[in-house]
Amino acid sequence: MVAEGQFIETIIGVGILLFAAKLMAELFLRLKLPIVLGELLAGMIVGPFALGGFLVIDGKQLLQINDEIKILGEMGAIVILFMAGLEMTPKEFLKGGKASFTVGTLGVVIPFFAGLAVFQMFGFDALQSMLIATALTATSIAISIQVLNEFGKIKTPEARLIIGAAIIDDILAIAVLSVVSSIAGSEGGVDNIDITEVVITILQVLGFFAIMLIVAVVIIPKIITPRLWKAKGSVEGIATAAFFGAAALAGSIGLSPIVGAFAVGMALSTTKVFEKIENYVGKIGLIFAPLFFAIIGAQVDLRAVDLSILMLSGVVIVIAVVTKLFGCGLPAMLFLKSRKQGMRVGIGMISRGEVGLIVAGVGISSGVLTSDVYSTIVIMVIATTIITPLWLKMEYRKEQIGGNDTSNEKIE
Repeated sequence: MVAEGQFIETIIGVGILLFAAKLMAELFLRLKLPIVLGELLAGMIVGPFALGGFLVIDGKQLLQINDEIKILGEMGAIVILFMAGLEMTPKEFLKGGKASFTVGTLGVVIPFFAGLAVFQMFGFDALQSMLIATALTATSIAISIQVLNEFGKIKTPEARLIIGAAIIDDILAIAVLSVVSSIAGSEGGVDNIDITEVVITILQVLGFFAIMLIVAVVIIPKIITPRLWKAKGSVEGIATAAFFGAAALAGSIGLSPIVGAFAVGMALSTTKVFEKIENYVGKIGLIFAPLFFAIIGAQVDLRAVDLSILMLSGVVIVIAVVTKLFGCGLPAMLFLKSRKQGMRVGIGMISRGEVGLIVAGVGISSGVLTSDVYSTIVIMVIATTIITPLWLKMEYRKEQIGGNDTSNEKIE
């Protein structure tokens, strides 16, 4: 009976969140605001810490964000990144490799060391500062991808660089997280850091991604071909199995699952079944994408926020925005030879997401972070998730109002 109760709880939650997300998407479309922002706010409004807390039946909240709903949210992120992978061929990814690697690496290094320095100045100990700094590293590109899609800009040079750099950024952030998590879990803490072990961990993560990408590009197109699969829906079914399987493999070796899904998407971007899969996964995305953003919003609890948390959050948000905007934007300007396109890359990289929340979870469960600092990280994730789509939209609106594409303003 408990399992049946959880099942009903889950399908009620999915129904409410999806309905609210689509309702807000309609409103935001009419207000000419990013749809993804409406879906995020929908979750915050109907979530268990807001209106959802008042919907009580038989002594239980009608909307509860249980583990099953969180899993559906993670599946949404996997679908979104598979869709992003389909938009970039392996050749394009490798062609932009130098730019992506530089922008992605600086997008991790600069926020990490800036965060570390500032929070130690604020009086936090080394381990707390390291955890907060780690939360500042990873970019959540799911939101930027949705905005770029909305404007039909997913194939522009800045979009390619945002996606490529964010994948590198994500891989390096996961490597940093695995190092910091092991330090948090060890008895000696920061005093026992072995630089050799740190370097080995980071190289292992990069190596795993490279192997996964090569295997996906070589094997996936040979498996998913209309010559082998003739029954209706077989190609789509095998493709879905492939990207979920790759996501599971990535997760099991310590990478973010979304990296595996992205690799399979890229592997399929040059195949004969591309159009069929793109059409099919676009329809899945109509359900999974809004659900993902609504579930993120629904987990936000702002009830315990006071003035000291807001002040600390303000500092964290400023560091989060400035370090990505300049850390990623300036090198992007040099690679793209365009101020506006480089600026858009910086803006597109501002949004933090699941890695930031994972870091906060690791910190509070290990007892390293206080609940105040946990709330601060969550507020930073929310704020950057709201800032990014609004700012990107303003940038592209300016271009539309200008009547012609001024994005190619060159840097002499």
